[in-house]
Amino acid sequence: MYYSPDFAQTDTGFFGFAVSGIAAKNAVQPFIEKSYEGKVKAMILSYLRTLLLYLVLIFAVRLMGKRQIGEMEPAEFVVTMLVANLAAIPMQDGAIPLYSGLVPILTVLGLELVLSGATLRSVKLRKLLCGKPVILIDNGKLLQDNLRNARITLDELTGHLREKDVLDIQTVQFAILETNGNLSVFPYPKEKPASAKDAGVQAGKQYLPVTIVEDTYLSKENLLRAGKDETWLKKVLAERNTDVMSTYLLTVDASDQVLWLGKEKA
Repeated sequence: MYYSPDFAQTDTGFFGFAVSGIAAKNAVQPFIEKSYEGKVKAMILSYLRTLLLYLVLIFAVRLMGKRQIGEMEPAEFVVTMLVANLAAIPMQDGAIPLYSGLVPILTVLGLELVLSGATLRSVKLRKLLCGKPVILIDNGKLLQDNLRNARITLDELTGHLREKDVLDIQTVQFAILETNGNLSVFPYPKEKPASAKDAGVQAGKQYLPVTIVEDTYLSKENLLRAGKDETWLKKVLAERNTDVMSTYLLTVDASDQVLWLGKEKA
């Protein structure tokens, strides 16, 4: 049988390529697995960092108080914006150490708490940080200089008045721009709706209702605050042929006036 050296070389070369390809695949496989594991770990780490920063922000906002955005003083609004931006940096870039975001957030929060305490004790500091109210309408007269200094246009002023159910600016005796940006409006006494006292009517007593059940959740604390117990609750629900899980809202006041609303099916 004739043996060709060329064929042997070709055959050896073919099988050599196959063997080297399998070896290369086996060699690369661990790197692919490690890369995948690294991505998964990075995603989990990013999730945990975001969760931690979110909880820190909630804690910071709780410490700052319950003011809404529209009721914030200038210093409080600046702190809110700073905290949000500081938290976004370590959330977006996993290479940045977590403490690089936490330390500035806690520093700004501490400064805000210190300044809040200081403004309670110092009128001058409070005026410096929060400003002071500006009278825009004084005894029926529109103070144009104050409008210009506050950078408020007539359109903005009349818009605020409409929010207060005032259509005629001549009916306003005083209008004051508060430090939180809200406008306090005081019409002339003759333009105010008559109260029960003005009409000579004996108004009944007013009581604050206490929420016992809210969206199927029973508040035992409010139940005790209202001076009631679970026996009373069962009786009230039995009179309406219902239970707590079918109750959307249940309130009671000091006059034993009960309000019950059933929960609608989704």
